Amino acid sequence: MKLDFLDRQRELQQIEKLWTSQHAEFLVLYGRRRVGKTALLVEWIHRSKQRALYWVATHTSSANQLRSFSQAVYNFANPNNPAPDNFSYTNWKQAFQQVASLAEKERLALFIDEFTYLLEVTPDIAGQLQNLWDHLLSKRNLFLCLSGSHLGMMKREFFSYQAPLYGRASAQLYLQPFSFGATGRFFPNYSAADRVAIYAIFGGVPAYWERIDPRKSISQNIKDNLLTPNNLLQAEPKLLLQDFVSDPHNYISILSAIAKGAHVVKEIVASTGLASGHVSKYLSVLKDSGFVERRIPLTLKKNSRAGRYHITDPYLRFYFRFLETRQEQLALGIQDQALAEIKKHLIDFIGTYTWEEICREWTIRAGAKEELPYLPDQVGSTWNAEAQVDVVGYNSMEKTLILGECKWTRSQTKADVLKELIEKKANKIIPKEGKWEIFFTGFSRSGWSSSALTYSDQISKAPPSGSNWSTSGIRLVDLAQLDQDMRKWTSL
Repeated sequence: MKLDFLDRQRELQQIEKLWTSQHAEFLVLYGRRRVGKTALLVEWIHRSKQRALYWVATHTSSANQLRSFSQAVYNFANPNNPAPDNFSYTNWKQAFQQVASLAEKERLALFIDEFTYLLEVTPDIAGQLQNLWDHLLSKRNLFLCLSGSHLGMMKREFFSYQAPLYGRASAQLYLQPFSFGATGRFFPNYSAADRVAIYAIFGGVPAYWERIDPRKSISQNIKDNLLTPNNLLQAEPKLLLQDFVSDPHNYISILSAIAKGAHVVKEIVASTGLASGHVSKYLSVLKDSGFVERRIPLTLKKNSRAGRYHITDPYLRFYFRFLETRQEQLALGIQDQALAEIKKHLIDFIGTYTWEEICREWTIRAGAKEELPYLPDQVGSTWNAEAQVDVVGYNSMEKTLILGECKWTRSQTKADVLKELIEKKANKIIPKEGKWEIFFTGFSRSGWSSSALTYSDQISKAPPSGSNWSTSGIRLVDLAQLDQDMRKWTSL
């Protein structure tokens, strides 16, 4: 299904603002592959119809890249007299001097897409651009945008203090996948539960959403897009890794271990058979590249050693959990067995990962919309040897905590879930230092039983307290309400 460009309005407005500036502007646009960076730039060009030159770097030699860029610049300057096939400026300085001349009297937007491919074969291009920007380009009527998918490299080249281009950009834009709230707009005919499943499987990447046929069931979409050999989504994980590492095998082993429940170094070592030092090195690369993140308990200190590693992208998490070890099976066309296994474990998979993440996002947005009594400055989860809480909204300055439990079951959630959170877990995870105010939340796919609603009323009328904490209330949310809120609050 081809998605209409109905999204990214804030990002388009940011680009438009930079274009209409009275000064030279330098935008750094970054985000993972297939998140829509190119589509965003092309859409702005089409909508604005302004004077814009777009060029994309590719996996080729430095000389070929210079030749391609040179011809793009020359053809822009001479639309009626295209450059010969072998035309190239002598060097990058000369090419950008021509760009500067094009922006001397009339404003010009220059978009260089996949800039990291250029960096890979021409490492000194960053230093050259720094010199050119400082002494020439910044003095012209130019809007320059450099875009890239290699997150680690983009951060090193633009946001590291030692990097040549550090401090040159006047704006940065981190383009992220769509949030769950956008699924209601793009897949209006699916139920809320089906859209949560879509998000758990495909994430929020527009290129993946385009492969979903909304006329078919979720199961059929899984079968068509994920269980057939030689398709885009089957090849995607390795392609993504190959953008960052030359030998992805050990990285695949680590991602597979994390997806199957190994979240600390000791567990990953045991699962992969790799040495602890190697695992730590590989994890550092995966973190730098945006594939994994290390989450720490919010109620513990930042340097806590209790951190757990998680795969950040939902599709990669799904792939390494369900598909990576079934490649031979799928190559032989044995689909039904794989689909049956996925369906067997999908509810637990969604409840363990995606549903909790969506509930945390709801907590952030609800706090900002004043739907909760506190505005958390951090939202995550917390755990220790005695207890674990799915949703934690934390404000260390105000000494407030939002504590929530999440359940993704087909039956209504009963009071015992709330009782365990309030009467058992709270005292075990609330920090001992200071006086805290607590607000309790519950998130249930299928709503709440009469016993849960009665218990919630009791908590509201007689708020419990501990030695260093008091309760300001409780709120229960079901999937229908959460879905309604997220659709309303998600600005595209």
